[in-house]
Amino acid sequence: MSELPPIILYTYQFSPYAKRIAWYLQLRGIPYKACEQPPVMPRPDVASLGIQYRRIPICSIGRDVYLDTRLILAKLETLPTAQPKLGAAPESEHAALERLLSSFTITGGPFVWAVSLLPPQMPVFKDEVWIKDRTGFFPGAGKITAPSPEARAEAVANMRGFVGMLETTIFADGREWILNTQDPSLADIEAVWPLHWLSRIPGAFSKDQLSEKQFPRVFAWVERFDKAVSAAAKKLDAAGISGEEATKTIVAAPYFDEAGRVLQTELVVQTLGLKQGDRVIVFPSDYGMTHKDAGSLVSIDEKEVVFETKTKLVGSPTIRVHAPRLGFRIVREDQASRL
Repeated sequence: MSELPPIILYTYQFSPYAKRIAWYLQLRGIPYKACEQPPVMPRPDVASLGIQYRRIPICSIGRDVYLDTRLILAKLETLPTAQPKLGAAPESEHAALERLLSSFTITGGPFVWAVSLLPPQMPVFKDEVWIKDRTGFFPGAGKITAPSPEARAEAVANMRGFVGMLETTIFADGREWILNTQDPSLADIEAVWPLHWLSRIPGAFSKDQLSEKQFPRVFAWVERFDKAVSAAAKKLDAAGISGEEATKTIVAAPYFDEAGRVLQTELVVQTLGLKQGDRVIVFPSDYGMTHKDAGSLVSIDEKEVVFETKTKLVGSPTIRVHAPRLGFRIVREDQASRL
């Protein structure tokens, strides 16, 4: 087994998305360093990489930097370690369930419902800096405010439907984990994170509507998962690292991924007339879209786009940034005025 490249996770303490990546690394026993970021912009440590992207987490593997938890998890699955992979076998029915859970929890509702279940008395709803930052995160949505009673009621109803589905189908046979495995798998990470996040926020769950009283199997699973990742974390070296040291570590490392190529059969490539080396702008298509990244195109296929950026270190050494195709837009830099 070859030596693993350095892995750095850009995170902040309460990010439920960053937890997805930390859990994976911990459960699989993959050493990494955590570069703590402020929960609001600006983030100079990320900017020093030549990256404007504002979502957390960001994860580097060697000299490659990956955006979006779905892509990050897919890349971590390819790491050669003594510990087995957490994902289901490709093209299996378990892999289908794993991907459906990932898609549903991120884009299908549970995370949005979870946000609406945040207690109105939380300090962040009185923090003008946080409110301004998150209002810019969702352009056109208006000023961020505490969830209304009506929004919370709808969120409770929707979340009960999700939790009830897990209770009466997947966990109905008494299994401990989503895929009936001996230990937590990637499918558990994909399903548990919104519920785990809320379960650690006092007042988020209503005891008479959404608790272990109504859904004992699901809430037992959440607690079981928490114990598993807590035990795994104690065995793992996950030291902190400064932003400056993180940037230096990344540019000094070898590339993890092959450079790839620009797939000429891709419709976006054909439509924009893209070729390797072209200047492109890449940004999320749903939220956080006001922060756009520009770089030189390295490769693009049906799954991801890779571009090169210049860091802010002396001599402007470059790194490769990877973004998934799903949920991201790509435009030519010379056509940026159309945005």
